[in-house]
Amino acid sequence: MGTRPAELRALLDAVAGQDEPAARTVVVGNGTGTLPELPEGVTGVELPENRGVSGGRNVAIETLRSFGDVDVVVDLDDDGLLVDRDVFRRLADLYAEDPALGVVSFRIADETGETQRRHVPRLGAKDPMRGGEVTTFLGGGHGLSMRMLDGIGGWPEEFFFTHEETDLAWRALDAGWKVVYAPELLLQHPRTSPARHAVYHRMTARNRVWLAKRNLPALLVPVYLGVWTLLTLARTRSLPGLGAWLAGFAEGVRRPAGPRAPIRWSTVLRMTRLGRPPVI
Repeated sequence: MGTRPAELRALLDAVAGQDEPAARTVVVGNGTGTLPELPEGVTGVELPENRGVSGGRNVAIETLRSFGDVDVVVDLDDDGLLVDRDVFRRLADLYAEDPALGVVSFRIADETGETQRRHVPRLGAKDPMRGGEVTTFLGGGHGLSMRMLDGIGGWPEEFFFTHEETDLAWRALDAGWKVVYAPELLLQHPRTSPARHAVYHRMTARNRVWLAKRNLPALLVPVYLGVWTLLTLARTRSLPGLGAWLAGFAEGVRRPAGPRAPIRWSTVLRMTRLGRPPVI
């Protein structure tokens, strides 16, 4: 969580109001200082320093594991809001119907009901209400199978922020799990731009390199990075932003990316059939 106590309380009230309640609720204060007062039954974990999105989620997962058996973990941004009361029930039904389901991505929409293009996890998607299998997912609201996490490991803490969802999704797909976008599961979230974070351009580039180095077959690494370099040069209008991106790219090349475990070519084919080959 960040420093939004009013939004956090509204989200916790919405979680408590679900018609199928959560077995456990954990709030992680990611280097934010003292947590605000939490409702009864909510577990708070205060981290002395900010471990990033990935680190905070890993702490939440380990905390939930300490309580005993957990089937599904739901991650929600602290400034998000569940406006429907049946989200958890519908999510549980999806997992009950399909034992191969690993990740369920919620639809993110602002207060007007609009879903930004970047929040639809597929290429060329004009209709945010079209669900189905995808190759990545949205960090703001999603469900994760604990059995899947037990098998593939948790979030890549080195990433800190950006592309951590794609890293996890590729590992899940390579292990045979499904990643599904379920637009009927709504998380309301204020309209924002990821570029509001000062580190966005640098970490986006660095983590893009790390994503390729960790997960792609060697032949695809230069193809993937070449495509994204061209797209970035074409899209970026800010010279300082472009400079930060290039510095991050160099950092990603220079620094180790963590353990390398290339996905299989059969996974590359599967991702291509799902509409997004891992070269873009």
